[in-house]
Amino acid sequence: MAVNLPFRNLLSLMHNRFLTTSAAKNSSTSQLLSSSFTVNYLMNSCGLPLESALSTSQKLKLEENNLQRPQAVLAFLKSHGFDNTHIAELIKKRPKILQSKVEDNLKPKIEFLTQNGFVGKLLADLIVLNPVILRRGLSSHIKPSFHFLNTYLDNNENVMAAVKRSSWLLTYDLTGILQPNIDFLIREGVPLHSISKMILTQPRTIMRKVNRLEDAVQTLKKLGLEPTSPLFMHAFRVLVSMKESTWSRKMEVLKSLGWSEEDIWSVFKSNPLCLACSEEKMRSAMDFYVNTMEMDVETIIRYPRFLMYAVDKRLRPRYNVLKVLKSKNVLKEGKNYAWLLTQNENTFYKNYVVKHSDSIPGLMELYRGITMAENKDS
Repeated sequence: MAVNLPFRNLLSLMHNRFLTTSAAKNSSTSQLLSSSFTVNYLMNSCGLPLESALSTSQKLKLEENNLQRPQAVLAFLKSHGFDNTHIAELIKKRPKILQSKVEDNLKPKIEFLTQNGFVGKLLADLIVLNPVILRRGLSSHIKPSFHFLNTYLDNNENVMAAVKRSSWLLTYDLTGILQPNIDFLIREGVPLHSISKMILTQPRTIMRKVNRLEDAVQTLKKLGLEPTSPLFMHAFRVLVSMKESTWSRKMEVLKSLGWSEEDIWSVFKSNPLCLACSEEKMRSAMDFYVNTMEMDVETIIRYPRFLMYAVDKRLRPRYNVLKVLKSKNVLKEGKNYAWLLTQNENTFYKNYVVKHSDSIPGLMELYRGITMAENKDS
């Protein structure tokens, strides 16, 4: 708990801050006294550091002879697993929670969340992440949102997982925004289980304006992707999540690197996540493959997942190790070494680093040194 500041020093601090931030206004002594008490309370009872307490006191005024609600709120939060860090962070985000009515406001909402699996630290983390939840009506919003999610996610465990991943699901107008989009996708032939998975893992994708969803679906159908295909949903997510200007820039980048528009759409149709890579990553990967590994563009277009690998953290360390192994004639002639870049980390490390580290001094250090240096710089 923070140590009480001498009242005179605190009052002086408040006065100086007031003069600095509100030089054009006049403040009465009573206002300063009230602010200084609020700052003291926020520091000593709520755990806020001085700077945060000073800032928060501009949004909240507490009176020494009227602390029943703040004290009841703090006691209630602590009884439900909120630690000092949770409480301080919550009050910084939503100071007026200290003036809430526990019995009428906080208790029913917290009890409902607790009954549905959010207990202890899980509950505290949820509320601190999105304090707006406590401003929503229990009957008018929180319960309907839970029931809505349960309809499509089948059980409370999935609802909990979705809300943990995207706490805003309890504060958005799901029936007004999400329901029409779900109805549209169902009409277009997207299976309900695919929609449910997207709500669980990528809900923002189908919280967009419906015209964006319509454009994406029509584009994918023209490409020949069936709504029942898993690839359809991957491609749908990429298209909907990307601005048209971003897509256009990526098209221009790839064209400048030797791809045709037909190549780009063909790759997108077979491996849509490759087009989710940033423009910088595309340039970096293509430069490494073409100029360092001397790989032809056609090979990359045939195997576009190469675009998804990190150059400095994965490709370059492996390439340098393979280059040493090749110079020592320990790799089979005619082997397509590009495919060794696709192996998982443990397999590559075991078969091409550990296996030869005794016979080739410095190989382990070469690989680890490059990896560590690149990770540090990235």
